Amino acid sequence: MKATILLLWIMSSGVMLLLAGLPLGVEAQLAIAATALVAMMAMKVLNLRGPWRAVFLGLGTFVILRYVFWRLSSTIPSFQSPADFIAGSVLVMAELYCVAMMFLSLFTVADPIDRPRAPQLADEAAPTVDVFVPSYNESIEIVAPTLAAAKRMTYPAGKLNVFLLDDGGTDQKLNSDDPVAAARAANRRRDMQALCAELGVRYLAREENSHAKAGNLNNGLAHSDGDIVAVFDADHVPARDFLSETVGFFDADEKLFLVQTPHFFLNPDPIEKNVAAAGLPAENEMFYGLVQKGLDKWNAAFFCGSAALLRRAALEQVGGFHGSSITEDAESALELHSRGWNSLYVDKPMIAGLQPETFESFIGQRSRWCQGMVQILLLKNPLFKQGLTLAQRLCYLSSSMFWLFPLSRMVFIFAPMLFIFFGMKIYIANGQEFLSYTVTYMLSALLIQSYIFGRFRWPWTSDLYEYIQSVMLFRAVISVFLAPRRPSFNVTAKGQTLDEDRLSSFAWPYFAIFGLVAASMAFLGYRFVHEPNARDLITVVGVWSGLNLVLTGIALGAVSERRERRSMPRVASQLRASLVVGQEEVPVVIDDMSFGGLRVRTLGAVQLPARTMATLRLADDDGGPVLETSVVAAGRRTLEGGRGFGLKFYGSQSDRFRIIAKVVFSDIAPVYAHRSAGYRHLGLIGGTAMFARWWASQIVRGFVYALLRRSTPAPSRVTSPTETSAI
Repeated sequence: MKATILLLWIMSSGVMLLLAGLPLGVEAQLAIAATALVAMMAMKVLNLRGPWRAVFLGLGTFVILRYVFWRLSSTIPSFQSPADFIAGSVLVMAELYCVAMMFLSLFTVADPIDRPRAPQLADEAAPTVDVFVPSYNESIEIVAPTLAAAKRMTYPAGKLNVFLLDDGGTDQKLNSDDPVAAARAANRRRDMQALCAELGVRYLAREENSHAKAGNLNNGLAHSDGDIVAVFDADHVPARDFLSETVGFFDADEKLFLVQTPHFFLNPDPIEKNVAAAGLPAENEMFYGLVQKGLDKWNAAFFCGSAALLRRAALEQVGGFHGSSITEDAESALELHSRGWNSLYVDKPMIAGLQPETFESFIGQRSRWCQGMVQILLLKNPLFKQGLTLAQRLCYLSSSMFWLFPLSRMVFIFAPMLFIFFGMKIYIANGQEFLSYTVTYMLSALLIQSYIFGRFRWPWTSDLYEYIQSVMLFRAVISVFLAPRRPSFNVTAKGQTLDEDRLSSFAWPYFAIFGLVAASMAFLGYRFVHEPNARDLITVVGVWSGLNLVLTGIALGAVSERRERRSMPRVASQLRASLVVGQEEVPVVIDDMSFGGLRVRTLGAVQLPARTMATLRLADDDGGPVLETSVVAAGRRTLEGGRGFGLKFYGSQSDRFRIIAKVVFSDIAPVYAHRSAGYRHLGLIGGTAMFARWWASQIVRGFVYALLRRSTPAPSRVTSPTETSAI
């Protein structure tokens, strides 16, 4: 049925393409476009799916193509005004990029796949699995729960090996000319080796830090021999059933090289947190909840660097993980797809990770993704890559071209100012034409986005995220075009905390752009009063600049960082345990837990002197030994049964991390379901109203932070083995 719908959409789009070039008067265009929009709104309100999907997309395609035809044939400035013509042509190219990306994304998600559960293998038929946990500068507090959880995954005895690939303790770092850096690396290697020995994990550190993460993973390949390789980032903690829900697919398809699963994050990203966007679906939800499933249809789901399994034989055929770009994951998948290997995506969250906590680290992460994907576009252009199917070419083209958005977004921000301040006419249209073509085009694009992606993305949210990233990523994109092989791999900081509200050190360009947009709006108002003959065009530019004012205003809140004293959010639990205080053992229920500590509810009376040291006891699964770790309770109190209180972990015993792995990460599904249940789904009107509220509040908050809060570099608080961050 879905394939039929896709075919209908393609056929109807072809018909619409033919109709798009028909000459129509402005009134006729408005009437036809408005009729199409009303029909699309009705289908969306009535939630008509199935064959109606093709009708909906066909109508939207018609309105968009009518706009494109009009835009190319009637609105570009004349050659006789070279400056206007050049600026107008740049603007048209930015718009055509957006239209092309819309159609590529619609093709990508045209027929998303829901995979059945993986075949369950008998113990003797299960392949051997090597788990790689690459690490660079993450603390023991971040790495240890991942290693402990990886060791606890359900799998036949003797067929699972876990490796810590430590690029923070290489010989190169130990022999650094900087004595402080050398001592830090030596201490790290010693501590990590001790941790691995306690957890039963193999420690690997190579001689030098060459080829970044790809080189680290290839070193792991050289020192292991498992049939399947599982990769988890240092802060990506796997659920106990991860292997049982994925490995069986390799037995069903001997040409399968990749099983990718979603990245689920316990904490909100900095934009979501700073804007206080309650109910907003996480930004990555659309990619992992829909786009990867759509890519899977075309055998184009790609490796995302973590939470994935790869076949060793496939990796060996292409020389291991590729590192000519700084996104070794997507590049490696591209190489393997071009050799005829298959990939598969399982839409079941089975890892829990941490997003960057600060705006600076968030931008650093996105800059690496952006530069790496643009490198792939330039160095290994999917359109010309031999061995790919046409569908795979289009999918990889969509994934890599997407990261050119900083170029178009900055054009859209600054283009209106060319008219406002310099009188340049880069968009030749009157008010009626703007309404008939441009406004209907924008509404059509918004309706399509809401209809296809509404479950995962509020209206205007993509515009906000793109603008906020574009301010910092524009230069990154240009640098790759100038020197495609120059970008270097930068590790994303995780586990950071903020002790107080602060203005991001990246904030001032956002205030400058907002001020420039606000000044242009004020000057435009002056021109509207004093230039009555140009009011049509002034109105058109005013609407455009007004949208820019909203985006740039909300961004002021996004770069005004709210404090975050926990390095990891608490995760709810109802497991039973016991607390040993002196000679007394009291039964408790664990209400929630984080990397730093936990909150328990006592099932009996207990007296806690000030700064009480106690022992938390918890039975391991499958009849294993009892797990014990030291905790400390602040304050002095006597508690009756049913009262809750907080405990802080003390020390870095291996059992502490086994307990965290058991309590927090054994089953990710309830945690994911709890977070997803808080998402709200807003339509075009509700989403627009929400953006208006954000605009009013975030401008005020941004200027309050600018006046009262210092702009300081983001702290990177690393806890010691004997004292953890705030619970």
